[in-house]
Amino acid sequence: MVISHSQALQWKQTLRSPIVRHRFIQINSVRTAPIVAARRAAIEGLSYELNAIAMKSLDSATDRRRVRKAFVDVQQNLDHCLFKNAPAGIQVAERYEKNSMGWEIFWKSWLPSPGVATKAALFFCHGYGDTCTFFFEGVAKRIAAAGYAVYAMDYPGFGLSQGLHGYIPSFDKMVDYVIEQYTVIRAMKEVRGLPHFLLGQSMGGAVALKVHLKQQKEWDGLLLVAPMCKAEFNVISYCDQMRLKTAVELIKATQDIESELEKVSSPLLILHGAADKVTDPKVSKYLYEKASTEDKTLKLYEESYHSILEGEPDDRIESVIDDIICWLDSRSSSVK
Repeated sequence: MVISHSQALQWKQTLRSPIVRHRFIQINSVRTAPIVAARRAAIEGLSYELNAIAMKSLDSATDRRRVRKAFVDVQQNLDHCLFKNAPAGIQVAERYEKNSMGWEIFWKSWLPSPGVATKAALFFCHGYGDTCTFFFEGVAKRIAAAGYAVYAMDYPGFGLSQGLHGYIPSFDKMVDYVIEQYTVIRAMKEVRGLPHFLLGQSMGGAVALKVHLKQQKEWDGLLLVAPMCKAEFNVISYCDQMRLKTAVELIKATQDIESELEKVSSPLLILHGAADKVTDPKVSKYLYEKASTEDKTLKLYEESYHSILEGEPDDRIESVIDDIICWLDSRSSSVK
């Protein structure tokens, strides 16, 4: 079975959203208000059995891992350039590790083919509606084929990591969990001593910015794709499925980041679709102007929207990834 590009995006939208029902949830022993939203629509082109699996609750990591396992074969047949044109020979590994709070965190790596020298390591921070196991898989393989070690993790409550789906009780603590996990990975022998870069997409842009602001001397560069980094971010666009506390934390995070943009001191690349309706391209221009680093680049893609890494025509997706690799190539050689 081959799934089209548009069906792939619909599948991603369905699987990423927190299941929403009338119910009370227990969070940290506090009874919260019921979450209410519409039932998800069936995914066109999938069997009744797979749609039934996709419609089940995704609240727990166990549920999300069950759905991921059921859809592994389908993902490999997606009619999308990131899967059809994925380079061969990339060394892929994934694992679960418990963090300091006892949460089981999922992370994944993509390393260059054996015999290919590794230029640098790139650490990915995913967006609110993403994980590190869907479209980013194809992006990571392309970047790894260019000679980079790529690492990505699912935050607590997202993807395959433990936690209530889509729930962010504290944005700052979530950032600390990212720092904790990536500190462990950065100490591994295969990347120790290499340049280390952060890549953040959408909400992950805010995560990457926060990580940089907390560790300003520890990163060699910052790459942001359609970043959420100012209070004008349109958080309402997610509210049909977003938990109230999560929405509050995202707004607070953007306000915190906005007040510290002048402290952004690492080499900076910002990529944004000029027609983005989710995060405002004007905010990326504002970040570019405010950042104190002298090595900064802003590129806007005309007539492109929010998901420029996966939701655009093939040639645009390819050009965005090429721009990332070109920027990394020039900065990796200068760091050595």
